[in-house]
Amino acid sequence: MLAKRIIPCLDVRNGKVVKGVNFEGVKDVGDPVEAAEEYNKQGADEIVFYDITASFEGRGVFLDVVRETAKKVFVPLTVGGGIKTSEDIRETLRAGADKVSVNSQAVKNPQLIRDGADIFGSQCICVGIDAKKISDKKWTVYINGGRVDMGIDLIDWVKKVEQLGAGEICLNSIDADGTKAGFDIEMLKAVCNAVNIPVIASGGAGKINDFSEVFEKTKTTAALAASLFHFKELTVGEVKAHCKNKGIIVR
Repeated sequence: MLAKRIIPCLDVRNGKVVKGVNFEGVKDVGDPVEAAEEYNKQGADEIVFYDITASFEGRGVFLDVVRETAKKVFVPLTVGGGIKTSEDIRETLRAGADKVSVNSQAVKNPQLIRDGADIFGSQCICVGIDAKKISDKKWTVYINGGRVDMGIDLIDWVKKVEQLGAGEICLNSIDADGTKAGFDIEMLKAVCNAVNIPVIASGGAGKINDFSEVFEKTKTTAALAASLFHFKELTVGEVKAHCKNKGIIVR
């Protein structure tokens, strides 16, 4: 069995780490390079950076952040936001990312997943998905930071993502995001049962038990959190120790 990973996520806007609830009420919480260094020290298995405004003009500044972080952090770095082409993937990997996360652009242009996997390898391509429940056991896919409902069935989309060659999925529940009410177990279960590639749980972590619960109740291979770590309510080390105590194999 694969050891479970604990992943801090840094949403970056205009060179600062920010955090909101259900994608709203965003506020600055610090410097991304410093935050990444701290998580590296705490034993994070991976660090995720999302450029949440992802404007074309801001991309240069953001890649500078990636370059600086890659010099100081020695765990895998996943970078997402505004990646539209194979060349964007190349530039992001060249700046020091180990993986890219494609979300809105992958929905608009699924060929991006296949091209990225063919050129750089599936292990470099993570597809980020924002989804929201619409009825019993049914969810729909959103893009543009949870603002635009694409009317695409979540389960159909994850199967397609796997067929196109993605190496993993980072599944974010819009309903749970930032609420600290726990991960969306029902949605995660449905997606994990539909695909064979690794699935990262995202959205809703609020207490230490949420991490062990998501690993015990779903087949997710990693759990991602932001607020809990940014506001120092928990450290990565504390989460790992808790999971180990519950008999969960962590790195």
